[in-house]
Amino acid sequence: MSQDESSEKCLTLSQVKSVLESIGEENLDQFQRRTLDCVNKFTKIEPVKAEELVALFVKDYDLVEAEAVQIVNCVPETVDELRIFLAGGRKLVEAQKLEKIVSILNENRILK
Repeated sequence: MSQDESSEKCLTLSQVKSVLESIGEENLDQFQRRTLDCVNKFTKIEPVKAEELVALFVKDYDLVEAEAVQIVNCVPETVDELRIFLAGGRKLVEAQKLEKIVSILNENRILK
């Protein structure tokens, strides 16, 4: 890869939390500490499960990775809420698939 090329990877909040915790809170700068505080408040799925769900939604439900990450981050509770994330109009997703996605999310939700 040349210096002009860069790669981006979409991360879920759970994955960001995991990365920051692996660095150690004592080694984080002020911005990273604030980020860790934020992701602690808003993480709704365990890091390993979040990564698995993103891969599942991309592979089996034909979602774009960015859509899958946002869905896993926000964990919509209903099909109507889920449709908001897919409103870009790229393609229609069958109602049965949407119901299954919501069901999977509900099974993996962290109860706080």
